[in-house]
Amino acid sequence: MQRDPILVVDRETGETFEEVVLGEKWIRWAYQTASARPVEKLLFRSALISRLMGAWFDSRFSRGKIAKVVEDLSIDMSEATAPADSYGCFNDFFVRHLKPEARPFSDDPADIVSPADGRVLVFPELAEDVFVPVKGHPMSVRTMLPGIAERFTGGALAIVRLCPADYHRYHFPAAGRITAAQDIPGALHSVNPIALGAGPDVFGENKRSWTLVETKNFGSYCFVEVGAFGVGAIVNTRTTGAVQKMDEKGYFKFGGSTVVVVFEPGRIRFAEDLAANSAKGRETLVKVGQPLATAL
Repeated sequence: MQRDPILVVDRETGETFEEVVLGEKWIRWAYQTASARPVEKLLFRSALISRLMGAWFDSRFSRGKIAKVVEDLSIDMSEATAPADSYGCFNDFFVRHLKPEARPFSDDPADIVSPADGRVLVFPELAEDVFVPVKGHPMSVRTMLPGIAERFTGGALAIVRLCPADYHRYHFPAAGRITAAQDIPGALHSVNPIALGAGPDVFGENKRSWTLVETKNFGSYCFVEVGAFGVGAIVNTRTTGAVQKMDEKGYFKFGGSTVVVVFEPGRIRFAEDLAANSAKGRETLVKVGQPLATAL
């Protein structure tokens, strides 16, 4: 079974590191072994297993997992508003709030910030509506956003991939007004590059939600939450009205998951380091509130 390491650039240090993947052997077996195809269909094309996992992580019996995950994934609990032993279940810990000072951000209206903690890949100018994730196959904005994709043809796109160690609440990257939103049912494939390399169109097949936000400075952007295996729910806490930069938009319950932000053509310029790393096929580890792009 081929093992191609997942390499990520740490934005704060500039160093490249190999990502530690929870359950890596299992994910590779499910997606890279022909004999596992029936299992892949049961696990990822049906929500049953993910719902059962979600129910367990919502129960008090899951509290015992918190301390081990904090240790194994080196999670900095000093950023959280409550200590690890105060949560009633694993999902309460998983969607923990952070202290406001833990995620500073620019209040300049022209600055667009990262909507989440995670590994960022940017596409400064789409070839029509196509983008290719790390180790993945070509994917389509039209497939991801049926009915509203035309305005984003030739635009720009950022993918923020969250891992279990990350803060799992996501925030608006810029101020504006919500003009439309939709939930789209679908599969729950893993969003890990291992799975992307095996061929499933996670952005066109997975359960997802999108929200259109109209801004004063750079037209409208579309904020997309993509569910993944083990995600108990995509919970959007702001769905209407005016929003400010870094207002909480919602959160993912347990599981790897992804946020995608799509921009209209000629409206923004991505941060130079994100664009340079992405051009080399490298994701960049960022935190919510850090610079993502600038309005043109």
